[in-house]
Amino acid sequence: MSARETITNYLARRAEEVNHWLDIFLPSEASPPEKLHRAMRYSLLAGGKRLRPALVLASGEALGAKTEELMPAACAIEMIHTYSLIHDDLPAMDNDDLRRGRPTCHKTFGEAVAILAGDALLTLAFRVLARDLSLPNPERQVLVINEFAAAAGTSNGMIGGQMADIENEGMQVDARTLEQIHNCKTGALISASVAVGGIIAGASDEMVERLRAYGKRIGLAFQIADDILDVTSTSEQLGKTPGKDQAANKATYPAIIGLEASEARARELVDEAVELASGLGVDARVLEDLARFIIARKS
Repeated sequence: MSARETITNYLARRAEEVNHWLDIFLPSEASPPEKLHRAMRYSLLAGGKRLRPALVLASGEALGAKTEELMPAACAIEMIHTYSLIHDDLPAMDNDDLRRGRPTCHKTFGEAVAILAGDALLTLAFRVLARDLSLPNPERQVLVINEFAAAAGTSNGMIGGQMADIENEGMQVDARTLEQIHNCKTGALISASVAVGGIIAGASDEMVERLRAYGKRIGLAFQIADDILDVTSTSEQLGKTPGKDQAANKATYPAIIGLEASEARARELVDEAVELASGLGVDARVLEDLARFIIARKS
């Protein structure tokens, strides 16, 4: 990112690059099964900030990796993220009608197609990592695949966090339990995005661990900010239905510790993340700015 480029412009530029490559990796709508491919493209190319791909690119480039080396992993993490959104919106989960400012996948294509589109995107992500991620060291490629698999599918990753979220719906949850849920449900993929950039760049174990620690903090800050936005924003700002958490009696930071304390906790996490990024020993200004963006965003 140049000295004159704002973080908003940086994210827009990276999103354009990522969208170009996502279009290449995705099957054509004209190839069978056409409806499945339309649903995959509908959800994956619907917009969004592309924060997770940007984190892969920013961390990897800060440590010397080239954009073309990082792009398959950047696209794969967005496929995994979008699959999770498709399934999260289903009636059996959050039962949401809007995502990224338009009808959710199941509202447009039906529940069965939405489930299959999510499954296909998850599988395609790992095919891209196995087929298109070209690294000089095969062991490094395995580490990348393992990092994303652990973050997405294990009991300590996104799926485990979603399970805990469901089990605790309507229950009295303390702040420590809520933090554990958020660290898994949202933080795991964000932390993995940052770590994978370092792995691709050939960073030391110590450096990758520092990147994970940075990612864990911004991941939790991101979810706290989401909890706050669910209370304070409109559907036009969010691109999805606000107030859903409160209506479903879900545990959120504002519900447990209040808005003011939630905002303070998010700022504290971002400050810690910035300190971790600045201690990498490289030019990490983009990572610092991305951390600050987490709580400054309005959607």
